Amino acid sequence: MENQLASQAADNMRILIAAMVEKSKSGHPGGAMGGADFTNLLYSEFLKWDPDNMSSPFRDRFFLDPGHMSPMLYSILSFTGRFDMEDLKSFRQWGSVTPGHPEIDIERGIENTSGPLGQGHAMGLGSAIAERMLRERFGNWLEHHTFSFISDGGVQEEISQGVGRIAGSLKLGNYIMFYDANNVQLSTKVSAVSIEDTGAKYRAWGWHVQEIDGNNPEEIRNALKNAISEKCAPSIIIGRTIMGKGCRGAEKESMEGLVSTHGQPISNAGVDINETIKNLGGNPENPFAIFPEVEKAYAEILDKKRAEAKEKNSKAEAWKKANPEEAIILEKYLENSFQELDFANIKQKENSPTRGASAVVLGELAKNIENVIVSSADLANSDKTDGFLKQTHPLTADDFSGRFLHAGVSELTMAAIMNGIALHGGFVAACGTFFVFSDYMKPVVRMSALQELPVKYIWSHDAFRVGEDGPTHQPIEQLAQIRLMELVYNHSKKRSMLVLRPADAFETNIAWQMAMENIATPTGLVLSRQNVEALPAMKNSTRVEDAKNAKKGAYIVNKDEGEIDITLVGSGSEVRTLYDAAQILREKSDIKIQIVSVISEGLFLDQTAEYKKETIPTEKPVFGLIAGLEESLKSLVGEKGYVHGLNHFGYSAPAKVLDEKFGFTPELVSINIEKYLKNNA
Repeated sequence: MENQLASQAADNMRILIAAMVEKSKSGHPGGAMGGADFTNLLYSEFLKWDPDNMSSPFRDRFFLDPGHMSPMLYSILSFTGRFDMEDLKSFRQWGSVTPGHPEIDIERGIENTSGPLGQGHAMGLGSAIAERMLRERFGNWLEHHTFSFISDGGVQEEISQGVGRIAGSLKLGNYIMFYDANNVQLSTKVSAVSIEDTGAKYRAWGWHVQEIDGNNPEEIRNALKNAISEKCAPSIIIGRTIMGKGCRGAEKESMEGLVSTHGQPISNAGVDINETIKNLGGNPENPFAIFPEVEKAYAEILDKKRAEAKEKNSKAEAWKKANPEEAIILEKYLENSFQELDFANIKQKENSPTRGASAVVLGELAKNIENVIVSSADLANSDKTDGFLKQTHPLTADDFSGRFLHAGVSELTMAAIMNGIALHGGFVAACGTFFVFSDYMKPVVRMSALQELPVKYIWSHDAFRVGEDGPTHQPIEQLAQIRLMELVYNHSKKRSMLVLRPADAFETNIAWQMAMENIATPTGLVLSRQNVEALPAMKNSTRVEDAKNAKKGAYIVNKDEGEIDITLVGSGSEVRTLYDAAQILREKSDIKIQIVSVISEGLFLDQTAEYKKETIPTEKPVFGLIAGLEESLKSLVGEKGYVHGLNHFGYSAPAKVLDEKFGFTPELVSINIEKYLKNNA
């Protein structure tokens, strides 16, 4: 595309951007108008995709970080035929395909849902890692690039440090990021809040850095060529762009570079919309139009993309014919299908912590399912993801054949990378840390849920029994918080997350089976630090068989014969505490007790009314036990039920001491149950 035509196409985008926001009376036009030159050059000359197969696994990816710049993405995708003018006219309206922030829609060319600044380019990093792992396993013929677009806000978000460090350490030459440096934020100029040398920062992380005029087609083109030729370092192109480029006032004076054009229709910022459209070469009477020259150019561009895709597909077919066995494996990777494992019968050590039981399962996954990748935030030997690591080796800059990513202390970044790996496809992504540090991850977990990504979150040290580490490391409210995601529905009308807190090693086996089989939403596994004695089997059964009932979310793990007087409900290690407390009560009286393990509230709520009533009969006394906020069980015990939980922070002391002080020993729990029954007699 000649420079004059490139600038004309970018101006066409600017008109569409301004018109979209103006019509909807809502949006962020200024930055999008400034970033149009780069986006146009990227799509017209560099980004490789198949217009007839948008989900081709061998395509280049483009990850938008500043989701508020969605009009820029929608306008360029209208040039490629993925959106029409009616779509653009309905920007930000109910039922439209052009929401305020882009939502993943591969067929329309949108690779990721974006909005929370910083996460988009972290997802892009995950995509680049997935590409390197696939290429390492199946050959350079499937090489492709991941491009991302970041704004000042994304650079400032703390997640950018993790992305910069990890991408630089891995020397990811297939990852190219454009930084739209326009010196304008929503409320102020960037210079008012930051004096850092961004280029020097990324050079220190080992990135290939270029600084250019981000509105100059020739400089953009040369920078992209240089970045693509760089094989041993990720690239950042710092493009100095103009906020609200092309904006004019009523007297045709320049209205560029204004803070006020960042987050509202340009007319609200005092810009004359008609003069601006005229200045950019458009017709104010019909701003929703693609210039004939641009339309013709993109028709030719799409033909070129098809030819490139055909060539790529031919290479793929030739490789498949030459490597039939590997081709079958690659297909399984891309279909996210895995070898059948007998999860229920994975042998576990007696009375192990559920984090230890998880480690055993992870070891089996590593040995049997080749496309699982696991990461940990510098806690592999504590969250027991090292059960996986012991069967493989870490990813390094020189070796992507491993399947473990040492992310360092960066829970937020690590989780977003896993989202990116899941978005790219080809791998099952899992990551681990302490449960209390899920607080650092919740913005990303929410994006996993919103995008319906099957990331597996492994959270160990699930309660105050972390003990001596004290209140900073003792989760109290975290389970109640993450359980809320089971109550939120995604756009596919499914519960947006599966949260599993297994009661013993046998349930942990089943929890992992459920996690692996769940390819529709993220899964959280909440695991104990301390040893947990296995629950006894039900009459005429085995614990292996009993634990399979966990797939219903809650089930009876122990029951006296005859009419039940009380149901005891718990999750995780508290279920064993309830069993031991019940034994004490049974020795004192002929009370009839039923004990229920609730591994997943959401799954249980989806069962039939009959099953729920049979499992937790709320017309009779129900006593719940949870080593955290009582809200985690309160909705299940009924109006007359009672939950013994913890509504305060913990203290530094051995776990057994805390159990006693907080009323979680079997003896103290049995006393509480007696008091509850007495009060409800």
